[in-house]
Amino acid sequence: MSAGISGQALLRAQQEGRKALVAYYPVGFPDVGRSLDVLRTLCGEGDQPGADLIEIGLPYSDPVMDGVVIQRAGTRALARGVRTRDVFAAVEAVAATGTASVVMTYWNLVDRYGVDAFARDLAAAGGAGLITPDLVPDEAGDWFEASDAHDLDRVFLVSPSSTDERIVATANACRGWMYATAVMGVTGTRAQASSAAPELVDRIRRLAPDTLVGVGLGISDGDQAADVARFADAAIVGSAFVKRMLAADDAGTPEDLGAVRALLSDLAAGVRR
Repeated sequence: MSAGISGQALLRAQQEGRKALVAYYPVGFPDVGRSLDVLRTLCGEGDQPGADLIEIGLPYSDPVMDGVVIQRAGTRALARGVRTRDVFAAVEAVAATGTASVVMTYWNLVDRYGVDAFARDLAAAGGAGLITPDLVPDEAGDWFEASDAHDLDRVFLVSPSSTDERIVATANACRGWMYATAVMGVTGTRAQASSAAPELVDRIRRLAPDTLVGVGLGISDGDQAADVARFADAAIVGSAFVKRMLAADDAGTPEDLGAVRALLSDLAAGVRR
C-alpha cells in the first residue's frame, strides 16, 4: 500500500516514537465559519500539539454510520445552510495550518457533485483524499479513476465482521491507510474501548502487514486513545469533539472552544504515552 499524503502523517508520528491522532469534525456546525475555527483549533495552537490528521465530515441527510451526536450536529448544519462546496473551504483552512486532511463523506454527495469534479476540487483545495464509509472497493471504479488522476488517497473501512478475503481486498484498494471500525455499530463515545479492536488489527497485520491502520468509533478520552495506540497506528476521535460543541451550542456559547482544547490536549497526551 502506498502511504499517500495522509499515511505520511501517521508515519511521521511513528518516527517521533508515538502513534497518530486523527480528529474528526463536521463542516457547518455550529455554522460554517465557526466550524472552520474548530478545525483550525484541532490542528494545534502555539505549544499545544494538534491532531496529526484532520478528518472533515460532510453532513448528509441519511448518515447511516453516524450516531446520535454527529447526527444532531449534521442536522443543525444542514438546517443552517451548509452545502457540499463548503467542505473545500474547510480543507483550505486546514491546509493553511500545514496539517493534512481527508474528507469523510457518504458517496451520494460525491456522485451528485460529479466524481471527477469533486476529486479535482478536493485536490485543488489541498486535501489528501476521502474516507468513504458506504463505498466498497468492488463498486468504486469511478473513484479509483478519479483518485488516480488527482493523486488522492482512498481510505476504505473494515469491521470485526469482515472476512479475511475482504480485509486483503480492502488493503489492496486503499491508498494512505485503512480505517478499522472498532465496533459493530454507529459512531459515538463509549465508556471503554472495544475488545474486538485489537483482534481486528491483529488480523490486518497478519493478512496485510504493510497496511497502516487507524481505529475509530468510541474513543472519548486520553486513556482510551492510549489503549488504542498500543496496537494501532492511529486513534480516530470524532463524537467526543462534536459532543463538546453541541453542549456549547445548546448553552448559547458556540464561540467557546475551551472544552475542545482541553479534550485535544488529553488525547494528544494519550497517543504519546
